[in-house]
Amino acid sequence: MTLPATPARPFGAVLTAMVSPMTDTGKLDLDAAARLAVRLVDEGNDGIVLSGTTGEASATHTPEKVDLLRAVVDAVGDRAAVLSGAGSNDTAHAVRMAEHAAEAGADGLLVVSPYYSRPTQEGLAQHFEAVADATDLPVMLYDVPARTAVRILPETYVRVAAHPRIVATKDASGDVAAVPALRALTGLAWYSGDDSLLLPFLAHGGAGIVSVSAHAVGRAFAETVRRFDAGDHAGALEVFSTTLPVIAAMNGAGAQAVMAKTAVEALGLHTNRAMRLPNVEATADDVALVRSALIASGVLDAAATPQ
Repeated sequence: MTLPATPARPFGAVLTAMVSPMTDTGKLDLDAAARLAVRLVDEGNDGIVLSGTTGEASATHTPEKVDLLRAVVDAVGDRAAVLSGAGSNDTAHAVRMAEHAAEAGADGLLVVSPYYSRPTQEGLAQHFEAVADATDLPVMLYDVPARTAVRILPETYVRVAAHPRIVATKDASGDVAAVPALRALTGLAWYSGDDSLLLPFLAHGGAGIVSVSAHAVGRAFAETVRRFDAGDHAGALEVFSTTLPVIAAMNGAGAQAVMAKTAVEALGLHTNRAMRLPNVEATADDVALVRSALIASGVLDAAATPQ
């Protein structure tokens, strides 16, 4: 099902920013995480990204992140790339996270721009370089200005792309038009960080997507990429269009982790949708919205018993 990694797609084409399943009491459920990761790979994911925004990284602690990573690496083996978040607004902390991830068997790192502190571009560059220097793992940067209040500018991309281990970026800036020029300037692989922009990114030379909605529609995303690569652009659009209800439901309100856990529960992949504060689990209205979207996209039987 998966698409092989290449220099242009160092982590494959379709990756899920995976939720961190928890028990009803808020403890990480490592067995459930392993099962979910295997299911995602079976459904066409080339990679799994742990301990990102959707994985509630800001509410989990280093030993938990390490345990989660080990459980998922053990479960999927070499069937998919497993990346771990090494994101912090404290560079020394991000470096330690990278070191722990390498020791626990990660295949790569996701390194978000430091949030809250709003560093200068020089500060951004030094942060990324310090984390990339900390291990031998390949690094995917993460540009998400809506959450970090700072954007990675072209000159910073050019500088950090010279680092041998910085190989890709997850771009959630929404600026699709900038992708061709940035790719040409840097040689980095460009992954969409917005589910709705998968096709535009592919059309502009992007490598693929790091997705929330792929918890439910990873198979359709993988087929979209295959058809696009084969030159069947109309077919790619046809398949991608089936995912739009799920994309809207899981991303529309901006609470992606909440809605992703709702989808995972509705699909029977976990037994609850427990969150850690400050996130709270989905309301009954949220559950109904997600279920309707899953049915509309053809990934849930309308007769399935509501959770």
